[in-house]
Amino acid sequence: MARAGLTAARLVEAAADLADEVGFDNVTLSGLARHFGVKDASLYSHVRNLQDLRTRMALLAGGEMIDLIAAAVAGRAGKDALAAFAGAYREYAHRHPGRYAATQIRIDQSLVVDSPAFRRTAEITYGVLRAYGLDEPDLTDAVRLLRSTFHGYCALEATGGFGAPRDVETSWDRAIDALHVLLEHWPRAN
Repeated sequence: MARAGLTAARLVEAAADLADEVGFDNVTLSGLARHFGVKDASLYSHVRNLQDLRTRMALLAGGEMIDLIAAAVAGRAGKDALAAFAGAYREYAHRHPGRYAATQIRIDQSLVVDSPAFRRTAEITYGVLRAYGLDEPDLTDAVRLLRSTFHGYCALEATGGFGAPRDVETSWDRAIDALHVLLEHWPRAN
């Protein structure tokens, strides 16, 4: 592919696709340059370095993921919203493993503040949890619990970490049921 038309957005999209194929940690600027048929140096007018590329991938993936979640939770509340949120989260992790891995990296907070996708993520997540009557600091604690549970489940599932004969879907559904009960009976901070 010729260099003409190469943009930061095209590079990030191609890197995200590559991450889904080979794994987030295996994406390199050299591999991306080979994909586009250009020299590595040609990429530096579009991205500063590998960390910049990874940050941009995380922002892209975060936006895609929250779009999927937002569509799933629209018009729902309580347990329905929680189950829809969790299901969309898990679906994205399964469908886009490299992109999903990008969503787990730590990003400079100044970039997060300026990101519409991250603001939207907070709004939707907090919206689902406010239906349980949660306010700060309980909201932050509940968000951390949900993220830890969803991510842990997806990570274990992706590596074949569930070896017991019990159906993984059944266990997922039971985990969502348990989270719902816990959120309804959340121990309030004073």
